[in-house]
Amino acid sequence: MNFLHYEVNLSTGDIIEVTLDKQANVRVMDSGNFSRYKRGEKHSYYGGLAKQSPIRIRPPHAGHWHVVIDLGGYSGTVSASVSVVKGSNV
Repeated sequence: MNFLHYEVNLSTGDIIEVTLDKQANVRVMDSGNFSRYKRGEKHSYYGGLAKQSPIRIRPPHAGHWHVVIDLGGYSGTVSASVSVVKGSNV
């Protein structure tokens, strides 16, 4: 299984911004779901197929998050960058 992996620590209101060079799956998940993803098991995540870039995802709470980018089993490569956009508590 080929994928790009990034880890981010978010404060309340922060948004994850992912910039892609082509269409890809973007999944944001906690550590338990990331472990299940790596084992090929059923897992939960925020995000999905990103058809345009950049994509912004706001997880439901602050904390440590895993950002995974993959091509859904298709061949090829994807380039990506991940940044955190500081938000507000409003």
